[in-house]
Amino acid sequence: MSALNNPLALLWALLPRIPLILRTALLHGIGQSPGAGKQDLRTEMTVTVLRSFITGRRTPVGKQQKGAMHDPGIKGPLWVSKVKIPQPEMDVQDAVIKAIEELKVSGETYDIPGVGPVEAEWTGYRRGVGKNAPEPELSEEQKYTKLKKENDADMVVLYFHGGAYYLMDPCTHRPVVSQISKRTNSPVLSVRYRLAPQNPFPAALVDALTAYLYLVAPPPGSLHNPIDPSKIILAGDSAGGNLSLVLLQTLLTLHRTSTTVNFHNIAVTITPPAGVAVSSPWCDISRSMPSIRKNAPYDFLPAPSPFSSSEANGEPFRPPPIPADAIWPTNPPRVDYFVNASAILHPLVSPLAALPDLWKNSPPIYISTGEEGLTDEGLVVARRMHAASVPVIAEQVEGMPHCFGMMMPGHPAGKAFYDSMGLFCVDAVAGTVKDRADGKLKFFAFKPENNKEIPLSEVASHLPDSEVDKLLADSKEWRVKGEKVLVDGWSAKNENRARL
Repeated sequence: MSALNNPLALLWALLPRIPLILRTALLHGIGQSPGAGKQDLRTEMTVTVLRSFITGRRTPVGKQQKGAMHDPGIKGPLWVSKVKIPQPEMDVQDAVIKAIEELKVSGETYDIPGVGPVEAEWTGYRRGVGKNAPEPELSEEQKYTKLKKENDADMVVLYFHGGAYYLMDPCTHRPVVSQISKRTNSPVLSVRYRLAPQNPFPAALVDALTAYLYLVAPPPGSLHNPIDPSKIILAGDSAGGNLSLVLLQTLLTLHRTSTTVNFHNIAVTITPPAGVAVSSPWCDISRSMPSIRKNAPYDFLPAPSPFSSSEANGEPFRPPPIPADAIWPTNPPRVDYFVNASAILHPLVSPLAALPDLWKNSPPIYISTGEEGLTDEGLVVARRMHAASVPVIAEQVEGMPHCFGMMMPGHPAGKAFYDSMGLFCVDAVAGTVKDRADGKLKFFAFKPENNKEIPLSEVASHLPDSEVDKLLADSKEWRVKGEKVLVDGWSAKNENRARL
């Protein structure tokens, strides 16, 4: 991914892909490409090239992380003011564990993550400058003052970046966050949460709650004044969309149990935010829904192989064959970077596993998806939210890949996405989303004359709740068995070493 942030490195990386690019252009031109009739050439070329970077990657996890967190610097139409949230009391961790235990079904295990300081970036749109304008030489406080002066709406977006919970960083998402700031005229706090596999579930959730409490009850020395939860929007893409939704579930659970959290010596009453806006949310960590395979031709994210236990012919689930390094595989081993197999269907891990009742009294939700691997899970979550009477604005764009707004911000579909998300954020804070939440999915077809609206109660009709629950349960069982095989092998090796 680092090559994508460096023009010279990108050019060098594209040279061996010229035959692939020419073949894609030819097949698209004669209507024989996978995306023909659903994607324009620009979209299909983007998907094909991105997929070629990802497919077959066998790089150690630590090296992947380093490449995906390359800081491109700060320039152009954005303000960035870096802050460090001081380490909070253990009460924040305890609150997350309380929510986990409250929603626990059976046998889920997880690490105790601890608490620590959390880095973040205040980001805002900087008007009147070119795309290569250098960052002014100002203090972080001065940059925040400039940012707030230009983006003075009475609201804040709390943003969580994507990257499968083990990649990316606020620095990689500055263009995304600045576009949200531009549409909402508000400051955005983008959070550098702890990444797996070094910090598995629920470390990221503890950091997310820390950031939320930081907005509501800033400790002494903070740049901002206290922000009422009714002025806060949670937002994120992919894994960041997951983190936004599970933070909401955490807040709803703590609010339902009348929990207060001690945060830098202030007793904070837990109140949910004004709304949540997510792009291509990763709602099923097990990746067990049919769209993972069905929509693979239109997406750059490769489907896992094997996709399901039935495809594995009785073989236990195993993690991808990535070369070992200091952080992966873990000791004891897991099959998933992010979470123990036993907890993969906990509602604070996979929002798809949350039953409709758990969404009751939720603030308004915005969900955007393409025709991608994660489509089924996003639409089923929207359906279940709607069943709990949550005001939902759901949109799907035919033929578009994962996080298309981030990948193709200049594409008409990308621009429309940012406009729609920005409008939702503003309306949620104003309390007017319910006027537009008509209980229908807005489906934007490749050919506009085929646009349609589908009742949310009928979306993903090929996946009734009973089938969703069965697929999830089968996927969990497969992973639990696979993890047991790994742990047993690891234990046996340790015992043999101890005898020598």
